[in-house]
Amino acid sequence: MRSRRILAAVIATAALAGLGLTGATAATAQSGAISPAQCRQGGGTPDFQDFTCKGGTYNGRYLID
Repeated sequence: MRSRRILAAVIATAALAGLGLTGATAATAQSGAISPAQCRQGGGTPDFQDFTCKGGTYNGRYLID
């Protein structure tokens, strides 16, 4: 009985860790650099002083050429 509970806890922990890794991967992929045109489409203004998008959907994302 005790071994079944331990096994269930290990499986549950592994499943939750897998979900956490999936969420981290999605967040990393979403936070990629964008073009100045994408920044404008999202309602922001490209700032070429520090190469970031100011305002809008992509606020704070880095700009690429």
